[in-house]
Amino acid sequence: MAHDKKSKTDTNIALNRQARHEYHLEDRFEAGLVLEGWEVKGLRVGRIQLKESYVILKSGEAWLLGSHISPLSSASTHIHPDPTRTRKLLLHQQELRKLIGSVERKGYTIVPLSVYWKGGRAKLEIALAKGKQTHDKRASERDRDWQREQQRLFKTR
Repeated sequence: MAHDKKSKTDTNIALNRQARHEYHLEDRFEAGLVLEGWEVKGLRVGRIQLKESYVILKSGEAWLLGSHISPLSSASTHIHPDPTRTRKLLLHQQELRKLIGSVERKGYTIVPLSVYWKGGRAKLEIALAKGKQTHDKRASERDRDWQREQQRLFKTR
């Protein structure tokens, strides 16, 4: 069950802009994140990086790897935070089955797109994606530049 557009009350914490450049994005899903207290505090001040993160499926569960949440200096002294620890994603069983089927049979990759707050809870937007070839990336860049040029032309009139 792909998630709908986010409402205006949702606030972005971090975006993975590189994902749109590197992959053809298809179905999108909203997943909850299993976080520790110090991680939530880090998210509140925007200390997360998704650039090199990815999602794997293991034992019928989804896991976020490679994301970096920097601990605050005021974090508790008896906790030893691991900024790049593996974090479990919370998805409905039906969504997990769809993801597993697409990854195993069709060769898709699961890419994290953004982290945002929704109703006081941290959510991760993920997408099924296929890698772009170099010529696809160039074509996307050309299209984007042309759209930008069109906007400039229309503004001057």
